[in-house]
Amino acid sequence: MSEVLVNVTRGPLVESIHRGYIAVVDSKGQLLYHVGNPYKVSFMRSAAKPIQTLNVILSGAADRFNFTEEELAIMCASHYGEDFHRKVVEGILNKIGLSVDNLLCGATLSLSPKYAKELIWNHVKLKPTHTDCSGKHSGMLAVCIHKGYSINNYNIENHSIQRELKSIVAKICEINKDEIYLGIDGCTVPVYGMPLYNMALGFAKLANANSLSKEYKDACDRVFRAMNKAPEMISGTNGFCTELIKNTKGKLIGKLGAEAVYCIGVKDRDLGIAIKVEDGNYRAVWPTVIKCLEDLGVLEENESIALQKYRVGKNLNNIREEIGEVRAVFDLVKN
Repeated sequence: MSEVLVNVTRGPLVESIHRGYIAVVDSKGQLLYHVGNPYKVSFMRSAAKPIQTLNVILSGAADRFNFTEEELAIMCASHYGEDFHRKVVEGILNKIGLSVDNLLCGATLSLSPKYAKELIWNHVKLKPTHTDCSGKHSGMLAVCIHKGYSINNYNIENHSIQRELKSIVAKICEINKDEIYLGIDGCTVPVYGMPLYNMALGFAKLANANSLSKEYKDACDRVFRAMNKAPEMISGTNGFCTELIKNTKGKLIGKLGAEAVYCIGVKDRDLGIAIKVEDGNYRAVWPTVIKCLEDLGVLEENESIALQKYRVGKNLNNIREEIGEVRAVFDLVKN
């Protein structure tokens, strides 16, 4: 069963609550802490992207096309489609001899409300590179070109690239691939449903890969390094993922998934964290993530200060007066 994660207040009253689930796991598979049911099954959504990007490295495509850390990072990203994001995606496509027209992710407005308004105001004609998943799709296409797979319908479940990705996710998250639920993401590719426990385990291993084979360890280390070297690629200007990674200086990676999923891998502390807000509301994610990290002793004082605006959200009225707050209220239960 879910537990209350976040209260939203207006004046003296708790006006709304957000319930959810948390699993904290180490790379050996030990469940360390939880809130609610740590085995709650949910779709991993875009939180799976850093694990999917392993295939670009494991396949040999990353070395063949000499992908930079920025390019690998944007394959892990739910980016805002800003100019610098689109330039990097276009660079990947140019390296592999393809164009924007080969992307099957659709063309959508930015995940950043501020930038989305700017695009609308300027009557910008949207391209697939504006879409937050275009980096992931360009990575899939790179593997297809490298391995000689068809680039037509690379987004469907039975395509070779999708079968490979499912196997890699199953291996890293330690779940039988036949037990993974499949759905279709907004960007048209399959998404993976599994227990939060397995999501957390995958991120624990992604950040602490010493127990893996050399091939997988090197790939995990490379993804972790790319996300930390180019955090601006992971979401964008003032985006939470970008700010979290940037302000923890090589300590962790964090990745948002649609419908309020969030996964974190903490290096050296051997921690993986998976969070699901039951109603899918993003406003509950940021306070939940920060409270988790603080309660686990992951954040140093200067890091907490740098991220303090996410600890307690502001409930604002029309003239930007603070009339309440969005505050995490759960306690991690030790196993």
